[in-house]
Amino acid sequence: MPVLPDRSTRHSAVAMALRTAALVNALADPAAGPREVTAVLLAHGEPPPAAVTPGEVAPMRAAAVLLREVFAAGSADEAAALLNSLLAAHTGPLRLTSHGGTAPWHPHADADDDAPWTPWFLSSGCLALTFLLWERQAPPGRTCVSPSCGNVFVTHGSGPERRYCSRRCATRERVAAHRRSRTPTAPGAG
Repeated sequence: MPVLPDRSTRHSAVAMALRTAALVNALADPAAGPREVTAVLLAHGEPPPAAVTPGEVAPMRAAAVLLREVFAAGSADEAAALLNSLLAAHTGPLRLTSHGGTAPWHPHADADDDAPWTPWFLSSGCLALTFLLWERQAPPGRTCVSPSCGNVFVTHGSGPERRYCSRRCATRERVAAHRRSRTPTAPGAG
C-alpha cells in the first residue's frame, strides 16, 4: 500500500483514506495492540511520538468496525448514508489546522488538535472517505473479495474496478482457481 510521506501530500484526502484503511485492517486483528497501531500511524506520517496506549486500542477497534461498513458499501448511496450517520454522530464543526505551523493546512472535524486517538481516527476517516465519495461519486473503498483476506482498500485512480486489496491476493485466488480447474474429478462425481 503506498504511503504518501511528502509534507504537502501527507494530509491529502487519498493519504488520509489510505491511513484509514490501514488502521481498519490493523485493528481487525485481535492480536494487534498499541505497538502495531502506533506503527501504522507512524508509517502514514503521524509525527513521533505518536503512541497509542493499551486503553485506546479497544475504542479504536470499535471505530474501525464502523468505518469498515463504509468500505463494504455496495453503492455510493449506501456509503453516503453510512457516512452521513457517522458524521452526524462522531464529528464536530469542520475546521482547518496546521498544528501550530508543523503541518500544511488541512481539515479536521474532531474537537481539537490534541483530541484522543479514537475521535480523531473516526472523524478524519469519515472526512477522507467523504471527500473520495464526493470526488468520484462512487464508494470510496471496497473489501477484498478473497475469502482468505477481508482487508479493506481505497479505490482511487483510473483503470478497471479493483476487486482485491493487493496483487498478492489476486494472484493467490487466480492460482487457486487454476489449480481447481486442473484437478481431475473422480469418476461418478459431478
